[in-house]
Amino acid sequence: MRVLISGASGLIGTELQKQLIARGDTPVILVRRKAKAEHEVEWNPALLQLDPAVLENIDAVVNLAGATTGKLPWTKEYKKELIASRILSTRTIVQAIAKAQNKPKVLVSGSASGIYGDCGDTLLVETAPKGQGFLADLANEWEREAMKAPRGVRVVLVRTTMVLSRKLGALGRLLPLLRLGIGGKLGNGKQWWAWISLPDEAAAIIHLIENQNCSGPYNLTAPEPATAKQLIKELGKQLKRPTIIPVPAFALKIAFREGAQELLLCSQKMTADRLLASGFKFQHPTLQEACSWVVKTESTE
Repeated sequence: MRVLISGASGLIGTELQKQLIARGDTPVILVRRKAKAEHEVEWNPALLQLDPAVLENIDAVVNLAGATTGKLPWTKEYKKELIASRILSTRTIVQAIAKAQNKPKVLVSGSASGIYGDCGDTLLVETAPKGQGFLADLANEWEREAMKAPRGVRVVLVRTTMVLSRKLGALGRLLPLLRLGIGGKLGNGKQWWAWISLPDEAAAIIHLIENQNCSGPYNLTAPEPATAKQLIKELGKQLKRPTIIPVPAFALKIAFREGAQELLLCSQKMTADRLLASGFKFQHPTLQEACSWVVKTESTE
């Protein structure tokens, strides 16, 4: 396959390229500068500029563009960037697809678990209603833009959760603290953190590209739910470090304001049932397996 990717330099995009190349597929990368390599394509989503001719020989589009929500706290200006980087990128891609003579068969477009908001112990399936808050509104608008793709193009919405990797993503700041033995639960630790390993995240995207029966929203989350306390405790166990120093909720809210409540203290107990029913096989289905992979990867690279 030839797969056009936006956000290709990010955590997920980099892993996705790696897995596609290993399979013999060709990633084609959207860049916001002059194209320098054979498989690079220049675009300017801020101006809704993408040549529709680029899509003539593309089998699938994966839209992962978007500024990181992990940059805390969210200022008013940064919230504007979070919105624009997702909405304009998606709109640019959808409009180019609409104008292309030979359209790609499938658009896999990014979304986020934030669409559900803070739901306590409720088990979240893809038909759950939109939640409250900035991230819920953002993810909802992001998905609505993707669903404007023309008829005949299958649209898959990947509701991404906490992606476990050794350097970047959610654990990028947490792992160094845990290695020093100064980590612990955030808030009361009872909030559910939906999670998935980086290899499973990219493999799930490829699976959804290939499976022609898959469309609409999919929770990209591992089958085993975990609370924040359980996840941090398992990482500490794998690192052979204590996890006894908690960070109170009020301290997180002072430091990270709105982002603390919506990212760190928010509870989302998501199910992977729809992804599993489509035939996807997880490499790291349990928290122990995923945390072992994170720590093993960290020690060998």
